[in-house]
Amino acid sequence: MDKTSSEYTRKRNFDVTSEPKEEALRGRSKKAVGALRFVIQKHDARNLHYDFRLELDGTLKSWAVPKGPSLDPQDKRLAIHVEDHPLSYAAFEGRIPRGQYGAGDVIVWDQGIWQPHDDPLKAYASGKLKFSLVGEKLSGDWTLVRTRLKGSGDKDHWLLIKERDELARPSSEYSIVEAQPQSVITGALLARVKANPRDPKPDGPIPDVFKPQLATWVSEPPSGDWLYEIKFDGYRILARIKCAAVRLYTRNGHDWTEKMPLQVKAIEALELQDSWLDG
Repeated sequence: MDKTSSEYTRKRNFDVTSEPKEEALRGRSKKAVGALRFVIQKHDARNLHYDFRLELDGTLKSWAVPKGPSLDPQDKRLAIHVEDHPLSYAAFEGRIPRGQYGAGDVIVWDQGIWQPHDDPLKAYASGKLKFSLVGEKLSGDWTLVRTRLKGSGDKDHWLLIKERDELARPSSEYSIVEAQPQSVITGALLARVKANPRDPKPDGPIPDVFKPQLATWVSEPPSGDWLYEIKFDGYRILARIKCAAVRLYTRNGHDWTEKMPLQVKAIEALELQDSWLDG
């Protein structure tokens, strides 16, 4: 095991975290040929960021991009070089438990193949990688360039830059991380949304009973531009989270907690504060 790869293993307790082990799931060998994979994982750790990973030399070279990629060539996104990850990590989605390195939720925000414009090993060593992406969200030409700045722990600071091509778009018109926040594997969003410290604090305990807002009959559609959606038949369920306990109720107040144990388990896993959910 090389020094960089051992850093990945040294930081993790695989008896606790569901992240893939490096030794058992090493992936293809360094001599394998064919398309090189890339993956971008959206990671809600202490600070929300995007982990940009390129397959190279039998591993995933990895950078943490705090603001995520931008399609605007004028946006030079900070990309902090972190430890190599095993190739099997490209498919990882889930929750890294509290107390573990990188604790928080992870989704696969984008994936595909990348095509280096030059010898990738030499370009990586020199600190300037030019490449094309063919992904589900990102495509076109990109550059990763190392700067002279150092971060905490002497981690190298790089910049992720979109090259000027037909796929580039000004950030004033479009933000791909805001327009497409979902996982490309499951369509899921990150489970938890961190509270803004500037948001007002709740004034008191949540109510024990909650009446949902219901649709109202009208004689004609509203004026101006509007959209509609088809209504599918189903159950209107309200979830009350109080002191980490979840109870499910119909809109008429009937307790259906015991009838929907899988939904209860899923909501418990979100680790939400006291609140009501309507859906």
